[in-house]
Amino acid sequence: MKIGILTSGGDCPGLNAVIRGFAKYAFNQIKDVELIGISDGYLGLITKDVKKMQPSDFSGILNVGGTILGTSRQPFSKMTDEDRNGQSKLDLMKKNYKALGLDLLVTLGGAGTHKTAALLSYEGLNVIGIPKTIDNDIFGTDVTFGFHTAVDIATECIDRIHTTAASHGRTMLIELMGNKVGWLTLYAGIAGGADIILLPEIPYDPDTVVKMVKRRYESGKDFTIIAIAEGAMSIAESKMKKSERLASRGGRATGTEGLARYIEENAGVETRVVVPGHLQRGGSPSPYDRLLSTEMGSFAGHLANDGVFGVTVAMHGSQVTYNALADIAGKMKFVPKDDQRIAVARTIGISFGDDR
Repeated sequence: MKIGILTSGGDCPGLNAVIRGFAKYAFNQIKDVELIGISDGYLGLITKDVKKMQPSDFSGILNVGGTILGTSRQPFSKMTDEDRNGQSKLDLMKKNYKALGLDLLVTLGGAGTHKTAALLSYEGLNVIGIPKTIDNDIFGTDVTFGFHTAVDIATECIDRIHTTAASHGRTMLIELMGNKVGWLTLYAGIAGGADIILLPEIPYDPDTVVKMVKRRYESGKDFTIIAIAEGAMSIAESKMKKSERLASRGGRATGTEGLARYIEENAGVETRVVVPGHLQRGGSPSPYDRLLSTEMGSFAGHLANDGVFGVTVAMHGSQVTYNALADIAGKMKFVPKDDQRIAVARTIGISFGDDR
């Protein structure tokens, strides 16, 4: 069996651990297997930038961050656009899949990667996906690899901000990744002891946030920790189009700086914004993610050996399983407003900026 493997979209901890888990299963369990590493995600399949991989290529990478294959973003919306020769990226991928003699394509990626994987599967290619994202927003799986490492990093950031906030009596806004969903901010916010957590799924009232800050100061607590997802927005902003929202923020992609200024002006406290940014994506995967990645990679190898294609690996409870790509592509797993973690957070006094 000749198998191509690629990593697509944003990087995250655990990619190499998944690649290793799949490769070790393949070389140990699949007869006459040949692994073809595809460079820089779908771009490598489009340009035919590939190389034959040996077992030695996968040694010593379990705890290494990033991806040995390289990655890039290829927007799903552009996949069927034709170039000057009348060929689309989809056409080129199908052509090169056949030219390389591949029996299977394994794709490690997030929501966009899965949409393209589903499209390739619909076009007749044998595809198996593996869910990667620090956002934990892939529909149909309880958890994605890379998420828990990002939670660890984000939580440590909040821990460190606590000490400087307390020392200076400041209100600190820590902007965490999560443009559309707030799983990372929710988990890290609770684990890091944030006083206010602002998520994309729960539009906030700036005045409610100000009231919470004032209440803390009046009760003798001279600092406040706010964990805010980059995609969080006020109630007013949630009713705007994206272009209108961008204009209202003075061209800034997020509303964190604007909220910080509003708090400072209306609560009379000193504020600071901290953006950990790509620190949340980088570095070595946690032991949890190394285990999860190995499980998912190995299970993808099992699916390949059994000829189960057009699917993506998933975790339900403690069981590794799979979903049909057609059933999950284009769907997103948002934080439900009645999520148990939100309910728990409210009981211990954490505010979500919605006056509840």
